[in-house]
Amino acid sequence: MLSYRHAFHAGNHADVLKHYVFSLVLNYLNQKDKPYWVMDTHAGAGIYAIEDAYAQKNAEFLTGISRLIDVPDLPASLKPYLDAVNAINTNDTFKLYPGSPQIAAHFLRAQDKLRLFELHPTDFGILQQNLTPLGRQVKAEMTDGFDGLKACLPPPTKRGVVLIDPPYELKEDYQRVVTCIQDSLKRFAIGTYMIWYPLLQRPEPNDMLKQLHALGVKDWLDVQLVVQAPNEDGMGMYGSGMFVINPPWQLPDLLKEAMPILTQKLSLDHSAKFNLSYNIT
Repeated sequence: MLSYRHAFHAGNHADVLKHYVFSLVLNYLNQKDKPYWVMDTHAGAGIYAIEDAYAQKNAEFLTGISRLIDVPDLPASLKPYLDAVNAINTNDTFKLYPGSPQIAAHFLRAQDKLRLFELHPTDFGILQQNLTPLGRQVKAEMTDGFDGLKACLPPPTKRGVVLIDPPYELKEDYQRVVTCIQDSLKRFAIGTYMIWYPLLQRPEPNDMLKQLHALGVKDWLDVQLVVQAPNEDGMGMYGSGMFVINPPWQLPDLLKEAMPILTQKLSLDHSAKFNLSYNIT
């Protein structure tokens, strides 16, 4: 099933949460000189034009990243993420939003590698064009990321972060995430795994989280951003979450500082809130 195009949702509240937490992890990895790999199972197109018809259709960026651009006195931990957004825009204009591959590319150093997987043929072609300047540092494959990831683990560097954010159009995606993590931990137990998931009035997201906890991982973090009350008809996403396995030890404190501000800025009604739970030994 290849109907999902992330361009419709680029820069929305879910992207902000996902890419902010992603940036925190990458910034942490850069504190040591040792090289690392970044692996993205559902890469998308890499960069999205905000003025494009896809992004303009629902204009979700207006209640997402647009609420943070040029806002003064934000928590310092948001700066690396916002720097990555501003880096692809020029002359103080906001016309482009970076997807997770471009976010990763912003933090990548000469010794680091980026491995990307994208199954949609149109998005894959755009992705290749957008990341051409990185040359041999990046390798993109038009294949199922759940399967493609196996060949990357463990990375030669023994340091790495995996981002898993399928569209969850198919209910099977929730179980495939669990199976993927279970297999990946056998191959690369010390890796950092970041799983984005939607908040819906359906049991699958909670069931997936329960299964991830049941894997017995000692170090984990779960942060959720609720931006509005669930719709009365039971449809639609009212927030999203990031489940991180083997997170940086500083991550909880950084999120405790920034999440109240993000919640305030991205709220759509009085029900907006965040939830943060973790266990880091």
